[in-house]
Amino acid sequence: MTGSPWKALTMIRRLLLLFVTVGVLSACDRPSSPASSGHPASSPASPGHPPSSPASSGHPYVGMWVTADGRIRQELLPDGRYEEERNGRKRAYTGGYTVTGDHIDYVDDTGFTADGTFVSPDVLHHGGMVMHRER
Repeated sequence: MTGSPWKALTMIRRLLLLFVTVGVLSACDRPSSPASSGHPASSPASPGHPPSSPASSGHPYVGMWVTADGRIRQELLPDGRYEEERNGRKRAYTGGYTVTGDHIDYVDDTGFTADGTFVSPDVLHHGGMVMHRER
């Protein structure tokens, strides 16, 4: 293979992200049990880890995340998409995201990938930044 190892790693990561996304989407299509309300609190997530589907309206990480100086604002939408504003430029970056436990993977609409970690329900470390949930 003549490509760089980074290209191969990027392709593998994208395929894994695709498999996770497909799995999440197919899980969303399954009917819930009569005892389940569909609310994340009643879903079988392990303690300390939110459910991995951003598609549920009560996903714990959906919402606006902002740097302390307000220059970067990132909205995680309930449909698994995000929109990021940088220095007042609306929709500077847009794309999809997948959450697994406390880890988030991003794929922007140009194919660029990034990731982050939710260190608490209100703090996200992403790309060397610390972002806080906007209330």
